[in-house]
Amino acid sequence: MDGLKQLLDRRWRLLILLVWAAYCAWLIYARWNYITGFVLSDTDDNMRMSQVRALLAGQDWFDLRQYKMNWPAGANIHWSRLVDLPIAGLILLGRTFMSGPQAEQMAIAVAPLIPLLLLLVSLTLTVRRLVSPSAWPLAIACLFFAGSTMGMFQPTRIDHHNWQLALLALGIAGIADPKRARGGATLGVASALSLTIGLEMIIYLALGGVTMVLLWVRDGDQRRRLATYAVTLAGGTGFGFLAFASYANRLPVCDALSPVWLSDASLGGALLLGLAAWSPAKWQWRLAAAAVAGAVIAAFHALAWPHCLSRLEGVSPELYDLWLSHVREARPIYRHGWRTATIILGLPVAGLVGWATLAWFARRERERLARVLGAMLPAAAALGLLFWQTRAGPAAQMLAIPGAVALVWLLAPRAFSSEKTLVRVLGTTLVVLAGLGAAVPLVLDSIPQKASTEREKSIAGANNNCPSLAAMKPVAQQPAGTVFTFGDLAPRLITVTHHRSIIGPYHRNGTQILDMMHAFRGSADEARVILRKYRSDYLLICPMMSQSTVFTAEAPKGFYAQLANGKVPAWLKPVDLGPDNPMKMWRVVG
Repeated sequence: MDGLKQLLDRRWRLLILLVWAAYCAWLIYARWNYITGFVLSDTDDNMRMSQVRALLAGQDWFDLRQYKMNWPAGANIHWSRLVDLPIAGLILLGRTFMSGPQAEQMAIAVAPLIPLLLLLVSLTLTVRRLVSPSAWPLAIACLFFAGSTMGMFQPTRIDHHNWQLALLALGIAGIADPKRARGGATLGVASALSLTIGLEMIIYLALGGVTMVLLWVRDGDQRRRLATYAVTLAGGTGFGFLAFASYANRLPVCDALSPVWLSDASLGGALLLGLAAWSPAKWQWRLAAAAVAGAVIAAFHALAWPHCLSRLEGVSPELYDLWLSHVREARPIYRHGWRTATIILGLPVAGLVGWATLAWFARRERERLARVLGAMLPAAAALGLLFWQTRAGPAAQMLAIPGAVALVWLLAPRAFSSEKTLVRVLGTTLVVLAGLGAAVPLVLDSIPQKASTEREKSIAGANNNCPSLAAMKPVAQQPAGTVFTFGDLAPRLITVTHHRSIIGPYHRNGTQILDMMHAFRGSADEARVILRKYRSDYLLICPMMSQSTVFTAEAPKGFYAQLANGKVPAWLKPVDLGPDNPMKMWRVVG
């Protein structure tokens, strides 16, 4: 056993590469049909591919508008080119020895596996630094049961969420790092890169910054950690803004790295660097100085950017009611079914227990305890955020993994050494299964699921079949034009056909989203006016697709409901998509 521990400790870098290679092989095998079928199942994955294609076709680096939507003005997309780079690079590489479509298939297969390596390394570093140098294989095993997290790293998931999860994991590894300057720099760089990509992780990153300050308040010798964090955060954010901020993001917008967050990061970095340079001897003075710095940053943000004190998306009440409130991932965990909630919550709850257990065992090692509590803080926050929005699930599961490993590493040997057989057998098994996140899936698999209703089967079938290449092929065979369709179908349409569309689920384009909602919910005459406004050549619907069920439920006499019931106005002429196509298409003739 000692020899195995020494091997895991000394050869962990090589072993991680082997584990990553195994993960890659398994994931590509499991998703092979998705790769060959170019199945980009999420709207953002489709839009990301369209953005990359536009870049490779010569679109301005700083122009992130999508001109295949809302033509000719284009749709305002708040993303960053940073995530486009590896996808574009893989496509360019692939084109040197395969066809263009094959190069894109290769890119959607490989691109998500790059941040997976960063995730594996980061989790390993955290576990090695806080739990034990040889406990890291448990993190790899635990990741296998973190379904929400691993779902973001599967081949074809090419949007930015996997990179942000990996960078968050890297930031936690920085908090866990006993080498102060390196740890602060790691968190600062990870935070700056994550902010450059998007603001989804801003709460966890802010808590990481709070941890840097509290470590310094507790121990003035942590000033090098605080100083390197301040410099890399401010410098990295500045570089990210200069190199990647789009023309639209150079305005004081709240939902992306813009002058708003650049000024906050710059001011915060300057103040933290000043605190690190001063570092008074008494902790009371350090605490007071930190409180003043925090108040200055908060006051600056409130006074300079008051419009960014509410929802960062800045959507109108009507847009929220008609659209955003229906987005499943924006709902709290308790509004989902009990089975879904249990699967998502199982690992974060076990992980929080493990973090607390690790803190208890480290209570006599003050410096290590401080790092444990600092790394635990984002994990606790992520669990709490699940009761606000379910989209916190992938981060909550990932952040729980080091705690879950600690639960197994610290308690399983104690249970196994018990003189009582029941404790030794059942106790050890329970700790391992619960800690690794395997207990919940095993229990749920033994509970029969309620049979799906015909309606649920129809919705699932429509969601899967309408975006397929087979269903889209006859649509692509029509003369190029502007297709008015659902916001959830438009990104797929523009990615796999030569057509343009109106808008996808992108909040900056509230006018277009509302027009789409009003068209399908209102009367046929109202829809006709809106379709003319966008010079639409075609109308495309997918009966029973999830978004369409909202239209029928909330506007049972609306335009979409009429179309679904076969009541088609004279200004629409049917387009034959074949007898088995799940979609319906019309040409706009008047």
